[in-house]
Amino acid sequence: MNVGATLFARPASRPNEATHHHFPLKDTMNTAIIEKRVLRESELLELGANAFEGLGLDHKDAQDVARILVTADLFGLSTHGLSRIESYGERLSVGGIKARPDIKVQQRAPAIVSIDGDNGVGPLVGMRALEAAMETARQTGVGIAFARGSNHFGPVSPYSLIAAEAGFASIIGSNATTTIAPWGGSDARLGNSPVGFGVPNPGGKPFLLDMAISVAARAKIRNALKRGESIPDTWATDKGGRTTTDPAAALGGFLLPIGGHKGYGLALLVDLFAGLLSGAAYLTHVKSWVDAPDEPQNLGHFFILIDTRRLGSTAWLAERMNDFAAILHDSPPAEPTRPVLVPGEIELNNLARHRREGLALDPAVLALLEAHAAKA
Repeated sequence: MNVGATLFARPASRPNEATHHHFPLKDTMNTAIIEKRVLRESELLELGANAFEGLGLDHKDAQDVARILVTADLFGLSTHGLSRIESYGERLSVGGIKARPDIKVQQRAPAIVSIDGDNGVGPLVGMRALEAAMETARQTGVGIAFARGSNHFGPVSPYSLIAAEAGFASIIGSNATTTIAPWGGSDARLGNSPVGFGVPNPGGKPFLLDMAISVAARAKIRNALKRGESIPDTWATDKGGRTTTDPAAALGGFLLPIGGHKGYGLALLVDLFAGLLSGAAYLTHVKSWVDAPDEPQNLGHFFILIDTRRLGSTAWLAERMNDFAAILHDSPPAEPTRPVLVPGEIELNNLARHRREGLALDPAVLALLEAHAAKA
């Protein structure tokens, strides 16, 4: 999430490989204008599952991966939705990710589990970790899952929503490949690691905060370069660690964390939980899927869940959550056309609208999905 721009919108640069270099989509279209085809949620889920089956995943695993990525698309987070079929598919095809991993769950303590993802597709490992954390929280009131041997697992907010709908408050995070220099340093040593928070609201909209640690996404810098525009000097540094307004220099340098040294500390904390404590790679030990697509990244994630039903009834929680939101919504907006929002409202409104109206995928993404699905 780009905190400076829109408090509740996720940045284009995100979990687990925050550099966000992309394998170019294959040119499956001619230059003519193509009318986008609108798909319902059920169609997106079926197409996504079939595409990942075509890439070698078994049916249930493919469905779980599609669930996370389709939810991202419905939220409006298209950079972390089904478009990921491209980078995931490239790595699956060269053996950088296992299509059929042997994922293992180990109980470490009554409230702590470890998940060995065996280099599976990130959203699959993420779902297995979330499921284990939820089951543990049902038993003990709190469930903590540490996952290792994983890959880019999509945005955090779909996991937070699944947890919230099941009655769990959550703190979820992942580490990432290096794109940020240590505070005062001059080379990339830590990742743009995402972290998210969720609190359920029975019968209403849950609180969902999903954010990366950089001020701006690399995609925004690339777009500024394409338009020939300068960038704020708070977004990135050049390769020597000096702040810059030149997008070309910024792309050759490092992203700046939100809040200066405070954001740097937060990024380290996420990596300590997601990478170091989980037994996964951390900091510069995380391999770049761009530079080494055929090698395991060994990314790590953490899921901390609280069963809110242990704290009070659903009616109690709903009343307090609705009052919490009302206090914020009742603040007179500084700009009349931009009312005060609570984190997650934009994504949840997008979700509701896309469930009503359907969603049109980028034609190149749709073509790639259909090509993989045809192999299922």
